[in-house]
Amino acid sequence: MVRFLLALLLLPAAAVAAAPDKAAKAPAFASERLSVEVVGSGPDVVLIPGLSSSPDVWRSTVASVPGYRYHLVQVAGFAGKPAGANASGPVVAPVAEEIARYVRESGLKKPAIVGHSLGGAWAIMVAARHPELVSKAMVVDMLPFLGAMFGGPAATPETIKPIAEQIRTGIATSAGEPRRKQIEQTIAGMVRTEALRPQVVEHSLASDPAASGQAMYDLITTDLRPDVAKIKMPLTVLYVTPAGAPVSDAQMDQYYAMSYAGAPQAVLKRIPDSYHFIMLDAPAAFRTELKAFLAK
Repeated sequence: MVRFLLALLLLPAAAVAAAPDKAAKAPAFASERLSVEVVGSGPDVVLIPGLSSSPDVWRSTVASVPGYRYHLVQVAGFAGKPAGANASGPVVAPVAEEIARYVRESGLKKPAIVGHSLGGAWAIMVAARHPELVSKAMVVDMLPFLGAMFGGPAATPETIKPIAEQIRTGIATSAGEPRRKQIEQTIAGMVRTEALRPQVVEHSLASDPAASGQAMYDLITTDLRPDVAKIKMPLTVLYVTPAGAPVSDAQMDQYYAMSYAGAPQAVLKRIPDSYHFIMLDAPAAFRTELKAFLAK
């Protein structure tokens, strides 16, 4: 189970899809940790991709769900972008604060925030730590504490550090053909739609290994369950039962319910026939859920 979950969450990236016709100029915002592209018009929605991923993961969704002003976050060091301030030191917590700063300094009025994988962790952090800035949050296939997946139910951020350090080193030092093969194998378990896998692989390969490794370390050693308990706004969590995982749908449902028990208002929904990238593998189901979420 641990091996499968590591493969599932290790190197997410995004597939290219058709861009929407309308694009608005992004507000003036400068950061060494992220950049933001603004698309469309209407109520504000912040879209955050996952580890080693590109905001292109959201393109087909944005094109198919018009009527909103989407803010597509690109994290420095991921999908071919220079690592900037993410080249050394912690990544996850500082990026969360930069997302919050973007919302505040750009004058967004209580946007919805949606994050996939690691992006889901960022959505939790912003919603919990800056509740005055956002109106609602959606988490796409992300648990609030991955440490328990590697260290068992008694794991803590401190006890899981040795394993997280090994994973960080493995990602940061991978190179050449072995790295490509590893990524290809990982993506095959994360994107069910074969035609979308090659671009996903290329975005992962284009990511800075050190920045990705540190971000994964941060993710494993950060327990966001206390943050989940602070979220009082509407919260939607979409998830899948991973293909090949030794758990039933009912067991996965129970685990997510336990993980998000601190937010009793959370709407939890398992999406069938999809791998980790729900918006790519089950676009119709994802768009239905997103529309319902945004309409709340």
